[in-house]
Amino acid sequence: MRTVTGPADRIVVVGAGLSGLAAALHLAGRGRQVTIVEREPVPGGRTGRLDLGGYRMDTGPTVLTMPDLVDETLAAVGDSVPNRLDLVPVTPAYRARFADGSSLDVHSDPEAMTEAVRAFAGPSEADGYRRLREWLTRLYRTEFDRFIAANFDSPLALVTPHLARLVAMGAFGPLDRKIGRFLRDERLRRVFSFQSLYAGQSPQHALAVYAVIAYMDTVAGVFFPRGGMRALPDALAAAAADAGVEFRYGAEVTALRRSGSRVTAVETTGGSLPADAVVLTTELPAAYELLGRTPRRPVPLRPAPSAVVVHVGTRQRCDTAHHTILFGAAWRRTFHELIHEGRLMSDPSLLVTRPTATDPALAPDGRDLLYVLAPAPNLRRGPVDWDRVGDAYADEVLGHVAERLLPGLGDGIEARHVVTPADWARQGMLAGTPFALAHTVAQTGPFRPRNLVRGTGNVVLAGGSTAPGVGVPTALVSGRLAADRITGAHVTRPLVAAR
Repeated sequence: MRTVTGPADRIVVVGAGLSGLAAALHLAGRGRQVTIVEREPVPGGRTGRLDLGGYRMDTGPTVLTMPDLVDETLAAVGDSVPNRLDLVPVTPAYRARFADGSSLDVHSDPEAMTEAVRAFAGPSEADGYRRLREWLTRLYRTEFDRFIAANFDSPLALVTPHLARLVAMGAFGPLDRKIGRFLRDERLRRVFSFQSLYAGQSPQHALAVYAVIAYMDTVAGVFFPRGGMRALPDALAAAAADAGVEFRYGAEVTALRRSGSRVTAVETTGGSLPADAVVLTTELPAAYELLGRTPRRPVPLRPAPSAVVVHVGTRQRCDTAHHTILFGAAWRRTFHELIHEGRLMSDPSLLVTRPTATDPALAPDGRDLLYVLAPAPNLRRGPVDWDRVGDAYADEVLGHVAERLLPGLGDGIEARHVVTPADWARQGMLAGTPFALAHTVAQTGPFRPRNLVRGTGNVVLAGGSTAPGVGVPTALVSGRLAADRITGAHVTRPLVAAR
């Protein structure tokens, strides 16, 4: 594995998102002097926050899986999850509601889920679920440590016996077709394949290797930190500060001072920081602009679809699960509209998160907090004038939620905040998407933009646009991979196998 050249004692990490915090913790645990520069006054990056009228809103991810990765990150400095976070298992992990009026609670417990599937779709589908669960577990164990959580210098590094096992398991065929080998019920197939949207692909075009996301959700389980998702970056930052990491909040990076191929200092609005090595967790175009070079690729980078998020504080008490997926009837057409046509969904499928189901303290007494996510085309694919139509579309989205899940929702709303692709773009996100680059074949594994940039000897990239990809677990892994590029790989304790 290639590493940065020359001395690497003083490290500057640009960005206090999850990947930057993870990199800092691993580097500090390996004896490096680390400074984090963050333009915002708080840590978190994409794991954002907004307090409005007594409601504590998470503006970024709402699903936390693989808590062992959080523990591994904290363990780099001798800390742990129990010492920093109160993680609550979310049960059910999801509630799926379908256009035909049926619903299914999705459990990570194998017996509970088997019985739920049996009651929902019959004994043969319950048997198919057990076989699918076994396949997902084998896929995770074969794939995660050797492909997702590893640095690659060349696609040739993929050619191992483990690759042959993945091929034999059918991991490089279409995801939807592979799930269909276990489950015939179309509704169940959606439950185990909708996660491909996180990777920016439809189930029909995503590789089956991305079923590992379904493993994280439906086998390893979903969790929620008390205090909201913001509690995660707060905990990582506190552990890093206690380990000696210096934070420079409210400082923006303006330039990288260079000597030949090496960066010698990071220039910020708060002064100059000498550096032996730098970890950049900014958006990819911003990172390349700072570096003064953009690697050439045979195929242009393709951003993932975006989303509209509507945050709602309501006087109405909402008797719903923590996470509810409202599936529309036009499943295949939805993906085609979003990804290929660049149009809004004609029959929306929505994620409705109610964090107050697990932590009522996130809202004033007697109130509830909702986070409604509607997938949308990114700005490169869909030329929607969001500043003009954003509020009206939010009204439409909430209308679907009221009709299909929470009657009378509009009557009790007392706080509302809408985030559109135009807002993501104003935060500097490529093509107005918080999901970074789509995980197409040309943007997967060693074909994804690498965390080492050719011609720069001591700068490493981290975050959703580089290895291994998008999501909370992968952001934490990305930070560790960046640290490995600076210090060389360190042996970490193995992740606990899921139930």
